[in-house]
Amino acid sequence: MKPDEPNSQDGRLRPRSGLTALASAFLPGLGHLMVGRRALAVSLLIVDAVVVAALLVAVVGFPSKVVRAWVTPPALVGIGVANIVLFLFRAAVTADSFWAGHSRRVVDWVLGTVAAVVVVVPHLLVGSLALTQGDLIDSVFASDEPTAGVTSDTANPSTTVSTTSDGGAAPTTTAPEATTTTVSRIWDGRERLNIMLLGSDAGVGRIGTRTDTIILVSVEPDTGDVAMFSVPRNLTEAPLPEGMGLWECDCFPDIIAHLWANGEWYPDAFPGPQSPPVNALKAAIGLTFDLEVHYYAKVDLRGFVGIVDALGGVEIDVPKRIVDETYPHEDGGTERVVFEVGRQQLDGHLALAYSRIRRHSGDFARMHRQRCVLGALLDQTSPLDLLRGYRDLAEAVKEHVETDIPIDRLGDFVDLLSRVSLDRVATLRITRYNYGASGHAGYQLYDLEQLREDAHALMADPTLQLTTQDGTGFEATCDQSFD
Repeated sequence: MKPDEPNSQDGRLRPRSGLTALASAFLPGLGHLMVGRRALAVSLLIVDAVVVAALLVAVVGFPSKVVRAWVTPPALVGIGVANIVLFLFRAAVTADSFWAGHSRRVVDWVLGTVAAVVVVVPHLLVGSLALTQGDLIDSVFASDEPTAGVTSDTANPSTTVSTTSDGGAAPTTTAPEATTTTVSRIWDGRERLNIMLLGSDAGVGRIGTRTDTIILVSVEPDTGDVAMFSVPRNLTEAPLPEGMGLWECDCFPDIIAHLWANGEWYPDAFPGPQSPPVNALKAAIGLTFDLEVHYYAKVDLRGFVGIVDALGGVEIDVPKRIVDETYPHEDGGTERVVFEVGRQQLDGHLALAYSRIRRHSGDFARMHRQRCVLGALLDQTSPLDLLRGYRDLAEAVKEHVETDIPIDRLGDFVDLLSRVSLDRVATLRITRYNYGASGHAGYQLYDLEQLREDAHALMADPTLQLTTQDGTGFEATCDQSFD
């Protein structure tokens, strides 16, 4: 009998080497079982069962902990090490299965090569994703916790001004002792976590940075209840703490969308623990709502497009026809954009246009559409979407997003998001009809005292039905137009 032919002296046809290797590539130990090495096969299959069971328990039983590990650098290193160990185990078992077979014909070498690919590719994918994730975390997120900005007790705010270690004015408040009986361990006993989301118009052919989108998201860690406040871009005379700014009014006399750019142009006027634009926006938004702004995240036009495209687009139910004959494209120039009534799938460019257009509608309709697009993205994005577009998503975030959220808080954010429900998001309609005091030529003064009172009332009771001048306190639903 030739040495490369199956051995059948005992009356049994021995499996080919390529088949045994391929079997063990899919399930380590199966190839050894095929060649009759039962004791080793049983041991390997037991290892398989333990590993698979552990993965299933982790993914199905503790999904938030798996995600937390993915955003925690030490755990991410552990995932990388485990991936290498598992690869070496599978590679060794597959190679041994190949040599345990009884044929070395060309077809067996082909099957052996296929088996090698089956072994290598999944671990290369996991390793690549882990490296991408690690690079994303290091590139985007802060290494240290940012210094506190405006703080307040929601029941009895009392704003004061203190001095930071660098001599700048840092807005703070005095707050009475907490009266709540439940304290979240996630955020060091804070009653609310407040995050400022900024969308800037920085792009091709644009000078300076205007934050045309400003949304303050306030989350109660214990319950997961969310309050979302969209700040009108034309809000004028936003308050600033004493010692900040260039103006005697302790305010920013221009529209708030221009405040970030002023921080860039006049850095000495906005002292504090962070960059001048961040100091300016955190102080102004904090004093506007009488809250401490803990973190911020800013994305520019191209970043928003890249993120939406990486997630596969977003489906929006357009309630009213929208036309802009001269929409400013994010890459420069203008174009005609039309949104017809009905449900439709938007790519990143069209989702941005839908969120930005003000022509024939105005700022407040745009604010409403922005929240609808953000909500739809959160609601429609699945883990499969994230995995499929992860590299593009990571690249868009790295290139176009900045934030002061610290790395060591990412795991806490995962825990917090597991409590949040989009069904419990309360929004206040901040319009000139409800809170406008006076205004002219694009500038608008708002009744900040009433705004703070209603915002704090809504945060204290998200089910509260506030009634304002136009008869409603909450936004229209996303399938209703808002002009």
